Amino acid sequence: MQASDRKRNTKVMYAGVARTHILPSSIGRLTLDRIRPSHVEGWVVELRRKGLAESTIRSAYTILRAVLDTAVRDGALGANPAAAIRRPRVTAKEAPYLTPAQVAELLRAAEGSRYAPLFALLVHTGLRRGEALGLQWSDVDLAHGILRVRGTLSRVDGELVVTEPKTAKSKRFVPISEPAERLLRAQQEAQAEERRHAASAWRQTGFVFTTEAGEPCDPRNAFRALRVAAAKAGLPQAGLHTLRHSAASVMLTRGVPLKVVSEILGHSSIAITGDIYGHVSPDVARQAMSTLGDAFDR
Repeated sequence: MQASDRKRNTKVMYAGVARTHILPSSIGRLTLDRIRPSHVEGWVVELRRKGLAESTIRSAYTILRAVLDTAVRDGALGANPAAAIRRPRVTAKEAPYLTPAQVAELLRAAEGSRYAPLFALLVHTGLRRGEALGLQWSDVDLAHGILRVRGTLSRVDGELVVTEPKTAKSKRFVPISEPAERLLRAQQEAQAEERRHAASAWRQTGFVFTTEAGEPCDPRNAFRALRVAAAKAGLPQAGLHTLRHSAASVMLTRGVPLKVVSEILGHSSIAITGDIYGHVSPDVARQAMSTLGDAFDR
């Protein structure tokens, strides 16, 4: 695990899954040479009976298979028993999103919160929560209207750290719209005022979104603030990722090509964008067919 090139927070998550769902389970009590494909299948059924999320079950299977692959590599096993069974599936779910009117209501409900500018930026850029919180002023070019996504802020082992983005394509440049430029300039001014007020207590970290003392904002606090605003707006199901999904849905329904939306969102492939936002495609398809009909019905 330590030699893996996966992100640090991914390693921590995998270690937690292994401790919780592999080691104390029926399969965790078997020696390597006794594990058979039927044992792996039984273990997966065991996890399902516990009511675990499909994604958690697949992660547990992925970890187990990787462990057994290592055993095969080192000569402790002749073949990987987990490779003989089908990888647990994860049912594709439509991404929840808000209408522009609902987004406006949510942002109004968030007014007064120090996280309101963060919420607005997520809507206007489609950034992930960690990408926006990991944004530094050196990544923002207001003169040319563009920002650069280089990392993700997250809490790992109790410490706030900026890690590598989710995928290679997550490292990207995102254009800044006029509303996004206005809110970033307002954020600059607000932060400068807090810096003057904090005086020597201010810590210069360079982050766009900071605490009153200049420290990076904890993603958990941003989540809590969003939940408060969402409840106030009568949108209890809305989360931080909902704002990203809402940005994507608006772009797609307004005719922005799927490939362009995929690049803005930083997805590893256009297929992923299509899978997540398939519920938007019918509207776009109808518009396309209307355009086709208008062109030939003359």
